[in-house]
Amino acid sequence: MRPASAALAAMLVVGVVAGVAAAEPRKLVHTSKAMGTSVQITIWSDDEAAAAEGAKAVFAEMNRLDRLMTTWTPDSEVSQINAGAGTKAVKVSDETFTVIARAVEISKASRGLFDITVGAYGGLWKFDEDMDGTLPDAKDVAARKKLVNWKDIVLDKRRRTVKLRKKGMRITLGGIAKGYAVDRAAQTLVEAGLSDFILQVGGDMYVSGHKGAAPWVVGIRDPRGPRDQSFAVAPVEDHAFSTSGDYERGFVKDGVRYHHILDPRTAQPARATRSVTVYARDAFTADAWSKVLFIMGAKAAMPLVEKLPDFEAVFVDADNTVHISSGLRDKLKILTPPTPGI
Repeated sequence: MRPASAALAAMLVVGVVAGVAAAEPRKLVHTSKAMGTSVQITIWSDDEAAAAEGAKAVFAEMNRLDRLMTTWTPDSEVSQINAGAGTKAVKVSDETFTVIARAVEISKASRGLFDITVGAYGGLWKFDEDMDGTLPDAKDVAARKKLVNWKDIVLDKRRRTVKLRKKGMRITLGGIAKGYAVDRAAQTLVEAGLSDFILQVGGDMYVSGHKGAAPWVVGIRDPRGPRDQSFAVAPVEDHAFSTSGDYERGFVKDGVRYHHILDPRTAQPARATRSVTVYARDAFTADAWSKVLFIMGAKAAMPLVEKLPDFEAVFVDADNTVHISSGLRDKLKILTPPTPGI
């Protein structure tokens, strides 16, 4: 090779290497659908291939868990439990048993405000794919209410079985399974060597690490504003930041908002809160407790929030007033008052 050509080739090689070395970490976003909602993974990395593989593994893991815990397919473990209500105990996987046992634990701690046996209202209150804006007959709701009692869930840890005592009972893990899945998905990303990310599944979120030298800053959706509008933001690191709201699955009829978070005491949509966002160490905890706090309302729930370790909450109450627990007051920035409305 002539000297000039050799010099040119060397320059090209150096340029390619320099170009590769100059790749900067950036946001890499992957989206999909799982567990009946949207999934978004935002990864801070300079390795696009690793991020894509990590996201692919997350989507696979969430779909696997959904197949175990959904009520929308007859062969899931939860559907089998419901089919055997009043007649037999059903053996389930370690994961399904773990989620149901945690649900029962939170039911006991919340004195029944969290109750997965509200699945009995399925087909009466219609807030999922079946939502058509109709209201159930009061007599039908009263009849189903007799089937709602977390104490009628029988768990056998040694045999790993679950039984519902009464025929007609049904459980739903819609208020807790996504939190468990978010934690499993976060672990999947960490095991893939990805430590800086935001993982969001519907209203459930886990934030890991940083965005370079800066913290991740995440928003709280305005309950009556446009879908992409936040009324407040906060820096979050290595914590869940999960929201339950009355706006995601519901409708307004005759000037009244009806939504999917049912108060087991009344068999009606809870009325004290528009949204509650929980800051907790893991999404499993945040997901379930956000429902409890939503039903309780800010006034009754805030003393409990202040007692729980590594646990904070932000409420928008029924009057559109914002309530912030003590550990978030110096972190949360209110961008604008929440939008008024029904």
